[in-house]
Amino acid sequence: MEQRRLGANGPMVSSIGLGCLSFGGIFGATNAAESFATLDAAWESGITFYDTANIYGAGVSETVLGDWLADRGHDAVVATKAGIVTTPPRGFNNSESYIRAELEASLKRLKTDHVALYYIHRRQPDMPVEDVAGFMARLIDEGKIGGYGLSEVAPHTIRRAHAVHPVRAVQNEYSLWTRLPELGVIRACADLGVAFVPFSPVARGMLTDAQPNPALMRAGDIRRTIPRFIEPNLSANLAAIAPFQAFAAAKGVTTAALALAWVLDQGNHLIPIPGTRSAVHLKDWIGADSLMLTAADRAEIDRILPPGFAHGDRYDDAQNIGPERYA
Repeated sequence: MEQRRLGANGPMVSSIGLGCLSFGGIFGATNAAESFATLDAAWESGITFYDTANIYGAGVSETVLGDWLADRGHDAVVATKAGIVTTPPRGFNNSESYIRAELEASLKRLKTDHVALYYIHRRQPDMPVEDVAGFMARLIDEGKIGGYGLSEVAPHTIRRAHAVHPVRAVQNEYSLWTRLPELGVIRACADLGVAFVPFSPVARGMLTDAQPNPALMRAGDIRRTIPRFIEPNLSANLAAIAPFQAFAAAKGVTTAALALAWVLDQGNHLIPIPGTRSAVHLKDWIGADSLMLTAADRAEIDRILPPGFAHGDRYDDAQNIGPERYA
């Protein structure tokens, strides 16, 4: 698989990483055997970059990933996150004491003493990001983390943090149906030598050939409350995406692979992290890094799915309290 650098001074990683949210059970029941099979398929396909978080299944995702790495002995590049507090009342804690404690717990679950990348999962609005960058730099100096990252942040936050200590990566939602990062985040990352790591790059399953059915989603699946998955928005989005599916089929590729190829085409510093708990679904988008889009392809994709085509917001009001708003 094509390799890209994880930030100006970071390691080389596969151009497509694996998001490990689903190993925590949020999208349906899973078990260690199925998770290991998916992780094995990812590794065999050339994926070396794995993204998890302390809250994914209340530590389950980190535990599964740690057990797999310990069992297989792979030298993978791992990113994890902290900063979201899930115990009521839900909120955000970016204090040094909290982030340090959560890091130690994550390292224990991951069965390691170091991670290549540690994100602030959501920014605590009333804490200066300069303070956060300062203590993240101390964690780097102590050898606990290779670099730090920020998630769902605005361009000005990236620049402020980077002025204190270089940011290794920024992780925001980005895909053909979520284009907000084009209004400054992608450029800020490019300007500063920061990797941009798009999550949900295949639109939470909508930019695939096996689109999710909200009626079959388990209780607790966050998509059940996302406006884009609720009628009449859902039907409008399915109709809008259908021509893109047809375009992918005419090119002899899967919809997911073409959607990922489009993300990769937006800049060499982009490293998308699609997620799945199925080795079968993973194979739908493996090879996207080898798809080279032509000028004609780009124009046709822009015609079919222009910026802003999606009906409905990407989050409901409760979920939307964490991401920084800047446009």
